[in-house]
Amino acid sequence: MASAGVHPQRRSTAALMRALQFIERVGNKLPHPFWLFTIMAVLTVLLSAALNALGVSAVSPADGETIAVRSLLSAEGAQMMIGDAVANFASFPPLALIVVVMLGVAVAEQAGLLNALLRGSVTRVPPQLLTFVLALAGISGSIASDAAYVVLIPLGAMVFKAAGRSPILGLVVAFGSISAGYDASLLITPVDALFAGLVTSAAQVIDPEYTVTPVANWYFSAASAIVLALIVTAVAELLLARRAAAMEAGGSGGDGEGDGDDLGDMRLSAEERRGLLYCGIVLVAVVAAFAAALAPAGSPLRGPEGTVMDSPVITGIAFLIGIMFMVLGAVFGRTTGSLTRARDIPDAMAQGVRDLAPVMVLFFAASQFLAYFAWTGLGEVIAIRGSSVLDEAGVPVPVLMLGMLVICCLMNLMITSGSALLTLVAPIFVPMFMLLAIPPETTMAVFRVADSTTNVISPMSPYFAMALGFLQRYRRDAGIGTLLSMTLPLSVCMLIGWTLLLMAWWALGVPLGPGAPVR
Repeated sequence: MASAGVHPQRRSTAALMRALQFIERVGNKLPHPFWLFTIMAVLTVLLSAALNALGVSAVSPADGETIAVRSLLSAEGAQMMIGDAVANFASFPPLALIVVVMLGVAVAEQAGLLNALLRGSVTRVPPQLLTFVLALAGISGSIASDAAYVVLIPLGAMVFKAAGRSPILGLVVAFGSISAGYDASLLITPVDALFAGLVTSAAQVIDPEYTVTPVANWYFSAASAIVLALIVTAVAELLLARRAAAMEAGGSGGDGEGDGDDLGDMRLSAEERRGLLYCGIVLVAVVAAFAAALAPAGSPLRGPEGTVMDSPVITGIAFLIGIMFMVLGAVFGRTTGSLTRARDIPDAMAQGVRDLAPVMVLFFAASQFLAYFAWTGLGEVIAIRGSSVLDEAGVPVPVLMLGMLVICCLMNLMITSGSALLTLVAPIFVPMFMLLAIPPETTMAVFRVADSTTNVISPMSPYFAMALGFLQRYRRDAGIGTLLSMTLPLSVCMLIGWTLLLMAWWALGVPLGPGAPVR
C-alpha cells in the first residue's frame, strides 16, 4: 500500500538522485584531463617495462610478424620520450585539423554569422513546427561549439513563451537537443575534424596509411540529426509538455526576470537577414562550382584513378571547410558591418587560435600519451589478443558495438569532454575492431552515439548547471532533480532511438559518409 511506505516513484527518484550524486562525487575527484593523460602516460611507461620483462607479445594476423612490447624504461625509450616530444605534439593528427577548421570558424563567429544562424532558425517558425525546428537547430548547433548553449537555451524559452507555450519546455528542448545530440549535425562541424584526427591516429596502429576524413560519418550524422529531432519532438509533445505545465502550475514562480522576457533583439535585423541571404547565395555558388569542376572525368580535382572519393576535395576537406567558413564570415561581416576592414579577418582568426589554447594544452599531454602507447606496441598487442579472444568466442558484431557503446556511455558521465574520452578509448577499440573487420568509421559512429546521449544527465557537465540556472528563472525552487526529471526521458529515448538507427544503418550496409567503407 502507498500509505505503508514510500511511493514507488519517489523511491526510484531518490535512488536515481543518489546515483547521480555518487557520479558527481567520483567525477569531482578526477584530475583535470591534462593530468589524466599525464597519469596515463606514466602508467604506460611502467606497464611497458613490466610486460617487456615478462616477454609479452602477439603475432600479427596481417603478416605473421611477432610484435613484442617495448619498454619505455630503456635507452631507446628514453630517447623517444625526450627526443621526439616536440614531434609527437606537432604530428598529432587532430591538432592541424582543428586549427585549420577553427581559423575559418572564428571568422564566422566573430562576424556574428553563427549567432544569426541559430537565432534565425527558430525566431520565424510556424508554431506547429517550433519544437522540431528548435530541436534540429540545437542538434546542429555544435557548428557554433559551446556558443550554441549560450544562445539557444534562453532563446528556446523565449520563443516558446512568445508562442504561448511553456518556456520551461522550450528551455529543456533546446538544452536536451544541443547536449544529447551534440555529435550529430546536418552540417560538417569542427567536431568532425577533431574526431577524424583522433580515429586516424588510432587506425594507423594497424594500417599506417589509413586516413579517416572529417566527412566519413556525414551521411549518418545528417540522418541522425533529423531522426533525433523527431525523437525530441515526440518526447516533448507527448510527455514533457504536461510535466512542464505541472511545474508552472504547482511550483514556486521565478524571480520575475523570466516573466519579462521577450524576443527583443533576439530577432534578426534587416542587415542580418540580408547577410544570411548573401551567404546562402555564395555557398550555393561555391558548391556548384566545385561540382562542375569535379564533373569532367579528367578533372585535376579528381583522384589518381579519376575517382571523386580520393580527390583533393575529399582529402583536403578540412581546409575547404575552414576556407568556406572564412568566406561566409567575411561576406556576412561586410554586409552587417561587423567586419569592415581587411585586417578584421586575420584578427578574428587570431582570436580563434587564442580560444583554442585550452585544447592545445590538452593535446600536448594527449599526444605524448598516444605516442608512448604506439611506440611500446601495447595498442597492437592488446588489439590482436583482444580481437583473437572475441573472434574465437564468436561474438556478433552488433554485440561488440553495443558493448563499446555501453562502456563509453558510462565513462561519459564522468568525462564529458568528447575529445578527452575518444583519446582514451580510440587506441583500444579502433585497432581491435579493425582486426575484427569493423572499419574505423563505424567505430567512430558508435562513439558519436555514446558520447552525446548521456551528456544531458551528467552533473559533471558545466552546461547542466547553466541550464539549471536558466530553469530557476521560471521556477525558483528548481533543483538538479527538477531538471533531471525533464532531461532523463530525452536521454533514454535518444540513446535507444539513435542506437537502433546505427544498427539498422550497419545491417543495411549503407555508407556512413563519402568514401567510408560500407561496413
